[in-house]
Amino acid sequence: MKPRPDKETYGAAGVDLEAGSRVRESIKRLSLSTLRPEVISGPGLFAGLFELKGYREPALVASCDGVGTKIVVARAMGRYDTIGVDLVHHCVNDILTTGAKPLYLLDYVAMGELDPRVVESVVAGVARACFGVGCALIGGETAEMPGVYGPGDCELVGFITGVVEKDRILNGSAILPGDGILGLPSSGLHTNGYSLVRKVFDLAGDASVLERSFPELGRPLGEELLEPHRCYYQDLQEALPLIKGMAHITGGGLEGNIPRILPPGLAVVLNWGSWPVPAIFSLVQERGGIDRREMFRVFNMGLGMVLFCDSRREDELRAMLPQAIYVGRVVEQVSEDQVTII
Repeated sequence: MKPRPDKETYGAAGVDLEAGSRVRESIKRLSLSTLRPEVISGPGLFAGLFELKGYREPALVASCDGVGTKIVVARAMGRYDTIGVDLVHHCVNDILTTGAKPLYLLDYVAMGELDPRVVESVVAGVARACFGVGCALIGGETAEMPGVYGPGDCELVGFITGVVEKDRILNGSAILPGDGILGLPSSGLHTNGYSLVRKVFDLAGDASVLERSFPELGRPLGEELLEPHRCYYQDLQEALPLIKGMAHITGGGLEGNIPRILPPGLAVVLNWGSWPVPAIFSLVQERGGIDRREMFRVFNMGLGMVLFCDSRREDELRAMLPQAIYVGRVVEQVSEDQVTII
């Protein structure tokens, strides 16, 4: 047994207070580019302050999410500049399904041993994405937790708040049989299904496969897997009055997310082949021997956001959203399945 020092310190326990202080100053600097006029106080105090004004009957919309095991790919690549973008775009898309505009975001970054370069790269991506959608980064938490996270491990979570007028909330209650379904393309895997993808490519056994270029992809696998989660906020702002409901296709895929917006007694029929599917999905399916049903349960399969609208206004909506694709129709539910893909 090693002799104990005369005096224990936090540093000896694995927590570097000076590194934490440097990181907080860096985050404060990065957040300044995202601040809006409503921000009373950003990072620095014990809590961020935001003044809500300019709304008649505002409803606050909150959501919390992370980037899952995509961050393991970022660690293997030694590249953290896009993972913060993923976080913001995922969170913004979630509250967008209610028709909400993002107001502010809080982030949580935890590591076993604080690496200021990693944290700054992550938060720089968060700040860049927040600035792109007019969302203020007003605070967060950076934690060094030896014994909970191993060397090189990193956790990233975001907490977002948005606002929507109560009479403009989108909750799917107006969806009816016969309504049209439009889909907006995804940029790839987004932030879901990475545990399965990592197993298919055996990244735990040989991460060098990330440097391999596959003909189907036209670039190294690692670059494909780190392609940022697409944000739909800017595309959909003007189109919201024509939309009855939206489903952000994340974990659980089309089958798991579309039913979340459907009123009781309704289902959807989607037309397979009506939208393009990025090559990464077929590559994963073939290498892993994964059946089609499982693929649809795990991945977005090329559709990042699904929109519901009155069939008489489909053409009008498509004119506003050139990338939108007609993918199916709402029907009355006749079985346990609420999503049928034909």
